[in-house]
Amino acid sequence: MLDEHDIKILRLLQRDATLPVAEIADKVGLSSTPCWRRIQKLEAAGIVRRRVALLDRNALNAGVTVFVAIRTNQHNAQWLAKFARAVIDFPEVVDCYRMSGEIDYLLRLVLPDIAAYDAFYKRLIAKVDLSDVTSMFAMEEIKSTTELPLSFVTHK
Repeated sequence: MLDEHDIKILRLLQRDATLPVAEIADKVGLSSTPCWRRIQKLEAAGIVRRRVALLDRNALNAGVTVFVAIRTNQHNAQWLAKFARAVIDFPEVVDCYRMSGEIDYLLRLVLPDIAAYDAFYKRLIAKVDLSDVTSMFAMEEIKSTTELPLSFVTHK
């Protein structure tokens, strides 16, 4: 169970993981040592999984987002393991979900252009048998965040 101080710390870390502990402590109403201990506990508990830098996709020539809906007629552990290994090896796949409903898997890719997507598609189908692939190119990014909503957290 997390308390209000923990939630405030998480909110700050989600927005900027480079904040000094003293600044976080000041903003949440704690002194530095107890604040640092709380951060360490949040990390040890796996609530803070890691701290990363968010990069600008456009500046790195990966400004095209493609969603790929995949259907398969092979619903077995062996196929899933092969598919998972293939997807993990593609750096352009930034998200992969096993879905309920009409599609089996949904991928989100970041790429420089359509030609790069075509090359990805050819490499993917060479590794894994798929029964249907639908690609959707994002025209505009309206919202994209790494911040999780903290309003669902159960409080102490």
